[in-house]
Amino acid sequence: MSNPRIISGKAKGIRLQGVPGNITRPITDRVKEALFNIIGSDIENASLLDLFAGTGSVGIEALSRGASFVHFNDIHRLAIAAIRANLERARLKDNAKITQQDAFLLLSTPPHQSFDYIFIAPPQYKNLWKEILTKLDQNINWLADDGWAIVQIDPLEYEKLTLDHLIEVEQRRYGSTLLVFFEKNQK
Repeated sequence: MSNPRIISGKAKGIRLQGVPGNITRPITDRVKEALFNIIGSDIENASLLDLFAGTGSVGIEALSRGASFVHFNDIHRLAIAAIRANLERARLKDNAKITQQDAFLLLSTPPHQSFDYIFIAPPQYKNLWKEILTKLDQNINWLADDGWAIVQIDPLEYEKLTLDHLIEVEQRRYGSTLLVFFEKNQK
């Protein structure tokens, strides 16, 4: 797979450095473009938490398109190095925070802010997406009242979840990638 690129915005066309080895599940440019077409102009002045950030492709795309702040998190040192390099390359580091932490531990702490978007693309076939969504549901203040939690998984991993505070509102499939959108239950 070729290195991802920034599709639109002030850093359009810049190729991003990949993460060596097989520790990340990079989003394809096709899926990323579809994701940001769904979000549309709502990304402008929005905040995003990228829990399993990998190369930082999703968060950097958000910053390029006008997001006000992105918190990148990944547990892997090589991913953190790639995110730092990619933010430098795109000249978008000023509105970014990077943490190297287990995503479950991060969500166990009180949030410093609520996020408009939380992007969740954990390693495949380990049921981590269900576990991390359950953790987010237990610590729902990480998500803004009108925010979306967006999960990227293989369609074979999907199963319906019943959560206390989050409800599934939409799915979009792109080949071997499924995006599942959740929002706060406003009842």
